[in-house]
Amino acid sequence: MCTMISQQVAISGSGKGAGGWFTVRQVSVSYDHPFDVPLEYALNLDFGNEALGLDARVAVELDATSARALVATIQAVLARAEAGGYVAPA
Repeated sequence: MCTMISQQVAISGSGKGAGGWFTVRQVSVSYDHPFDVPLEYALNLDFGNEALGLDARVAVELDATSARALVATIQAVLARAEAGGYVAPA
């Protein structure tokens, strides 16, 4: 059964797909059935730019432990960058 847990957020960045680098404008985050990773459910990240079509897309599927580790690592790196004066405080 699908969870239907999904959110989309506007972002600003770049992604690299089969056709090279492209501007990323949004990411869809869901916890549902993955397409490739052999799990019943996964955290699915789909970075893309809808204006550029399906080729401007990078998808990542993570198990829950890996997803939590990624979130913690991102927070730790941003905290160090903030402490070093490289990024404005949140």
